[in-house]
Amino acid sequence: MSFGAGTFGGEGPLFGAWGDTGVREARRMVDICIDAGITLFDTADVYSAGASESVLGAAVKGRRDRVLLSTKAGLPMGDGPGDSGTSRARLIRSTEDALRRLGTDRIDLFQLHAFDAATPVEEVLSALDTLVRAGKIRHVGVSNFAGWQLMKSLSAADRHGFPRYSAHQVYYSLIGRDYEWELMPLGHDQGVGALVWSPLGWGRLTGRVRRGRPLPEGSRLHATADYGPPVDDELLHDVVDELDAIAQETGRTIPQVALNWLLGRPTVSSVIVGARTEEQLRQNIGAVGWSLTPEQSARLDAVSHRPAPYPYFPYERQEGFARLNPPLTAPAPTPAPGRAA
Repeated sequence: MSFGAGTFGGEGPLFGAWGDTGVREARRMVDICIDAGITLFDTADVYSAGASESVLGAAVKGRRDRVLLSTKAGLPMGDGPGDSGTSRARLIRSTEDALRRLGTDRIDLFQLHAFDAATPVEEVLSALDTLVRAGKIRHVGVSNFAGWQLMKSLSAADRHGFPRYSAHQVYYSLIGRDYEWELMPLGHDQGVGALVWSPLGWGRLTGRVRRGRPLPEGSRLHATADYGPPVDDELLHDVVDELDAIAQETGRTIPQVALNWLLGRPTVSSVIVGARTEEQLRQNIGAVGWSLTPEQSARLDAVSHRPAPYPYFPYERQEGFARLNPPLTAPAPTPAPGRAA
């Protein structure tokens, strides 16, 4: 499990709604994480226009060697022609800015926040190679890449001897399993581990969003729903109903059950959790140290399953295709009567 610092800083319409954690509270959250064995802290330059990196840097000051720092760059930080993308100049400047804000001399994992179609992948990789050789970056990764974008980059890295992307930060949850169709098999084949963002479906798998009820008054979804991944309401409510049943069986909370399911998925290296309060953080940490039974995992697989898109549905539906390309995840069992497939 990793900690996501998107709630640090609290600037702008999106990140202001996420949280406004300052340095003092951030230090306390870092304390809780380290005590629990969590050592990877993830942020990005675009989070609160750099304020998240600054708060995180101050929060880990004096214990830098005990933690791993992960940040991202590539999304727009302004309106100028050089304020977005992953050109060589932008990557070098973004790295220097991140190092300054984080108050450190190296970034343990530097990720491209988006694919830049205007910059050749060889230029991107060459710039990252320069930064790795200079000791400013230890490992490189990407976020939100399509399969062909990631594979093209990995092939170019192998061809030219540049650093390979070892991590892919992706959206993956019980109400968003698209990662499984292409990116999971790619990660398995190429040795690229998934760092999962928004594992609770953009805040929908907390147990507070229920069938037939309005959004809770204090939910951040009132301000942030349009920024996040789309979710079918019927799917959401079916999944929450099953999570609720398993939470009662296990004595855990709905978010803990949802996070525990993710922690056991193929290629998932780490699940990134955030929190606005210490109580939320401790609740999320409670997702580790225990396991769902195979039967409980199968029920969650079934209720959250959706038909595979083309060109993957032949592998799911036809035995001949499945023998050639067996799925990494078990096929969904038949849902219980009255439960949506």
